[in-house]
Amino acid sequence: RCGDFALISDKRYQKKESVISSVHTKVKGIAEVKAEILENGMKKMVSEVFDTADYTFPLQANSFFVMTNFLKTEGQQQGKCPDFPTRRTTCSSDKNCKEGRMDPQSKGIQTGRCVVYKERLKTCEVSAWCPVEEVGEPPRPALLNSAENFTVLIKNNIDFPGHNYTTRNILPGINITCTFHKTQNPQCPIFRLGEIFQETGDNFSEVAIQGGIMGIEIYWDCNLDSWFHRCRPKYTFRRLDDKTTNESLYPGYNFRYAKYYKENNVEKRTLIKVFGIRFDILVFGTEENLTLSSWQFTLAQSSPTLVWSL
Repeated sequence: RCGDFALISDKRYQKKESVISSVHTKVKGIAEVKAEILENGMKKMVSEVFDTADYTFPLQANSFFVMTNFLKTEGQQQGKCPDFPTRRTTCSSDKNCKEGRMDPQSKGIQTGRCVVYKERLKTCEVSAWCPVEEVGEPPRPALLNSAENFTVLIKNNIDFPGHNYTTRNILPGINITCTFHKTQNPQCPIFRLGEIFQETGDNFSEVAIQGGIMGIEIYWDCNLDSWFHRCRPKYTFRRLDDKTTNESLYPGYNFRYAKYYKENNVEKRTLIKVFGIRFDILVFGTEENLTLSSWQFTLAQSSPTLVWSL
């Protein structure tokens, strides 16, 4: 008689392939920065509006950067001036300074003279952009603390070349006004920056002061079997920089850049030390698909059974 057939399966019949990915981001948001300045010997509050061109900077690979705080040294020009006081630059006479000395911690090249920096404090004179930058703590709270309400749209295209399959994280019919939420809107590709920090248990306002590095992980778990097709991204977040500020040699994340201009035909610059958050987008993924060559059929004599080994 014809025996009964049973299908026994596991996942050894599926072939796995890693994902190839490209990422593009677009940050949106407006911030108002208020600062106190001296004008004709009087303190005055001024405000400045920052848009995307002011607080974002181009980065390589799958990263984007948002400025959250800054320090300015304005009106610098090439010349000779006292160096910023440190253990290596303070002096009592010209004997403590050496002409031509270039110290990595210095702001310029020493001229060999010991000059007054402020009141009774003396430092070695340097050829540099003057006045030299003062080393100070970043403002508290951060000047762009409202950046937690900025949003970023992440466009992620993926490809499994072995199976000629491509897709993206922006699904058909997506609501362009959506905002990501891990339970209510887990497929939305638009993220509020403050929400990302809430997901990792970090305080955005605290990190914004000195900056930091945040990882946005996109994991694609794809099964391309025709009867069980599934390919959707899953978003998770991870703090990547050293949280222990007191133990870190250079806490946070910062860099410097300059804005150059001419005044009375003299080249000058404003030096800006920028603190902010670098977001690294890390894409992972594997694809599983049926391969007929890995099927194995076994027929038992006593109770005919068809075994498919995956």
